[in-house]
Amino acid sequence: MSYSRIVVKPIAGALGAEIEGVDLAKPIDDATFAEIRRAHLDYLVIFFRGQKITDEELAAFGRRFGELAPLPPHRQFPGKFPELLVIDKKPEDKLNFGWEWHSDTTHLPVPTLGSALYAKIIPPVGGDTMFANQYMAYDTLSDGMKKLLDGLVAVHSNGRILRTLEEKVTPAPGSEPASAAWANGRAEHPVVRTHPDTGRKALFVNVMHTEGLKGMTIEESQPLLQYLYAHASRPEFTCRFRWTEGAVAFWDNRSVQHLAMNDYPGHRRLMHRVQVKGTKPV
Repeated sequence: MSYSRIVVKPIAGALGAEIEGVDLAKPIDDATFAEIRRAHLDYLVIFFRGQKITDEELAAFGRRFGELAPLPPHRQFPGKFPELLVIDKKPEDKLNFGWEWHSDTTHLPVPTLGSALYAKIIPPVGGDTMFANQYMAYDTLSDGMKKLLDGLVAVHSNGRILRTLEEKVTPAPGSEPASAAWANGRAEHPVVRTHPDTGRKALFVNVMHTEGLKGMTIEESQPLLQYLYAHASRPEFTCRFRWTEGAVAFWDNRSVQHLAMNDYPGHRRLMHRVQVKGTKPV
């Protein structure tokens, strides 16, 4: 379908499109927003360059897609509203935020619908974000694998994240049994979820949050899960976005994984983000 109120420029064959003709600092009329929402569903992640917006305007854009999800108290930024996430990697920091392929907050019973991320300070080079199409990840599996996965449920937790933050190093692949001990939050989701708006099936496991498969030990789960993690991020399923100051990305957390590149040592990268509440995966 064509667009009459916005300009949509795909950036890769798998997913992703830049949107032109929209100023997020101004109110967006319903007809224009309907096309933005359609582009979001069509391309899974959309980008707006050259924006000059306040945190409140970023939040207003997010609210067009639904109610915002507040952060836990320890993640809230003093003096800001509770839905604003400040992602600030300083020059001396070694770890970055979102350092592995993941879907956001899948350790919660109801993960987010999506996130709007605004670039305030970017490094002179590096700091790109990669995105992977999880419809394609599911569609390209064999019929036998689809049959196996369609009935499985995965256990998600924040153990790997908390362990990484404490030990200052990313755990080795397959070490989920050790990471499980660090978790203080868990949720169960289908390995394959059906998107509530498009009706399409998407693979819904990720290395950052998925701990194991329900009804199996964590060790028994690992061979299948490690295969799925590698499959989900195959290069032909991805796009890569090079940030510029003032760029905004909005991705569909129900059908996309993403990864923040950590390739800018000695430089600062400051991003502000809001998250939209989702629905329980089915």
